[in-house]
Amino acid sequence: MVIISRLATCACVVILSGLVPVAFAETYPAKPVRVVLGLGSDLLPRLAAQKLTGVWGQQVIVDQRPGGRGAIATEIVAKSNPDGYTWLISTATHTINAGFHPDVQSSLESDFAPVMLLATAAYYLLVHPSVPAKSVAELVEYARAKPGQLNYSTSGIGSPPHLAAELLKIMARINIVHVPYKSSATATTDLLGGHVQVSFQYAPTAMPHVQSGKLRLLAVTGVKRSLMAPEFPTVAESGFPGFEVLGWNGVHVPKGTPKQIIARINKDTLEVLKLPDVRNRMLNAGLEPVGTTPEEFGVFVKTNLAHWIQLIKQTGIHAE
Repeated sequence: MVIISRLATCACVVILSGLVPVAFAETYPAKPVRVVLGLGSDLLPRLAAQKLTGVWGQQVIVDQRPGGRGAIATEIVAKSNPDGYTWLISTATHTINAGFHPDVQSSLESDFAPVMLLATAAYYLLVHPSVPAKSVAELVEYARAKPGQLNYSTSGIGSPPHLAAELLKIMARINIVHVPYKSSATATTDLLGGHVQVSFQYAPTAMPHVQSGKLRLLAVTGVKRSLMAPEFPTVAESGFPGFEVLGWNGVHVPKGTPKQIIARINKDTLEVLKLPDVRNRMLNAGLEPVGTTPEEFGVFVKTNLAHWIQLIKQTGIHAE
């Protein structure tokens, strides 16, 4: 009887322990959630945090930790408890950084669990009006006629706009000169002033100047046309198939976070992305809502990393 009693007790413990993650997921979140942001705009994280606070009845707080090209924020989250209460807003820069060091495993894959790809953002290929080109083909022809005489601006070495321009140089066999700046704002200012003639910029930066006629938009860098400017072609369909450079935002949590918690975060965040006011604000900011399963996002990160490794090798760029 004693043996049977002990076996029954053990069985109950096993069953109850198996229910703990489920029960935890049902009560999540039971306290404030911290969303750590190291790079990029805070618009989407704050918008999502505001909506999720209303859904959950718990504060979702955005904690901006700039510096180290995202390394500070990444380290903070990697060292946090894997309980779903600390998130990392991951970006293309995380995989670009890993692309510059392919011998080191991406920390997104080694230290984190994927939750969701939130949004992607294409870049716009812009020229100053002094450049007599109204298409990518015309720009390429003009650049070939003036090798080394056209300059392009970016927000820094190793940034997505830098990689986009270098990819175009290789695919189009043109020679245009890189002029790196410390921010996209100064890069745009000199483009407007005609000190540089070409640049790749985000939609919110580009569109006001395109609409005013101060800059000319030739194409976008995504695999499909931009929802904000569908009348403009992609670089890929302008004679350079396979051309793609995208920025993106996603959510990662520390590795070991219970799958039930990840599923809860994914489900509720996906509902937020579907809200009309959220979608409109994202589109106005140049962000195209996506929403994926954790598994799909994991594949996306792996594919994105391979893409950057190949592109960085192809362009020969070295990180600062």
